[in-house]
Amino acid sequence: MLENVSLFEAESSKKISADIQDTADAVSWMSNICGPHDLTVYNARKMHFRHVGNILNSTTTAIGHIEYGTDVTVKIEDLENSYSISLPISGFQELSTPDNKTESNITSGIIISPSAPCELNISGNCRKSLVRISRREMELSLESMIGKPIDKPLIFEPKMDARVGAPSAWWRTIRLIEQELSQSGSLYNFAPFIRDIEQALIKGLLTSQPHNYSDAVRDAFKRKLPAYIIKTIDYIRNNAKNDLHIEDIEWVAGVSRNKLYADFKAHFGEPPTAYLKRVRLEGVRNDIIASCGHESISNLAMNWGFSHLGRFSSEYKKLFGETPSDTQNRARLEI
Repeated sequence: MLENVSLFEAESSKKISADIQDTADAVSWMSNICGPHDLTVYNARKMHFRHVGNILNSTTTAIGHIEYGTDVTVKIEDLENSYSISLPISGFQELSTPDNKTESNITSGIIISPSAPCELNISGNCRKSLVRISRREMELSLESMIGKPIDKPLIFEPKMDARVGAPSAWWRTIRLIEQELSQSGSLYNFAPFIRDIEQALIKGLLTSQPHNYSDAVRDAFKRKLPAYIIKTIDYIRNNAKNDLHIEDIEWVAGVSRNKLYADFKAHFGEPPTAYLKRVRLEGVRNDIIASCGHESISNLAMNWGFSHLGRFSSEYKKLFGETPSDTQNRARLEI
């Protein structure tokens, strides 16, 4: 029996809420959200399913939080019409496919693709962010990006890093959307605005997370970039630890500063100097995680050209949503 289940409409999204203690009702609820599946509950008396979130109206993307209250196994033959992306806030989960097993905790999410049979074991203390994206919307965006129809199902690599790089930025975007949708006067409650955000989420996933069309996406992206831009970003990434100046980047680009800035803004949304800073910050973050606390943050930052540590910490937190020390503490937990 469903308990305290509500569904009400906002301008750009529908808020969803479920509080359920019956296994069949939990399966029914989640089948409507993500697709068909079987649920094994190992202690029915402790089963307390909760799901709160939003369904964004323009593409039916669902964003929210879910927990079962006890150890469960979700068995999926084929989600059919959706992609399920999840990241534990606490606890852990493990995805088993015919090919391998993928562990998931606060630093690593999981993507379940349609057409991919699997079992998902979820710990009783696991509370996780859950994003559901329509298969059709995902495929339409992919076809638009590569400029041709796809001829086989889009299958993502199941493990999604939540610590560094573009996948980490994707999860930060999810958290921002959740925060903004909870504010009644937010711009995110304006339907035309959130529609663009949804499309950015889908394209962000297609460009940041490996899948069986990743090479086609990269090739299409490079075809759209001017050759000098490709050469310039390669130069920046290969020399980011060196003492680079805008004059060096201009010289490699071989175009005027005005054109360089205009084209970087058009393709990346930021000037080349900001792009360089982001590459350096991501480099420090990767090194902090790799060192697991065995090397000081200040040394790692200086290795990437940051001499003003207070400013570095501020810019780091602005980009990643946590301080360098927070990242280091997370890395220690992984040892």
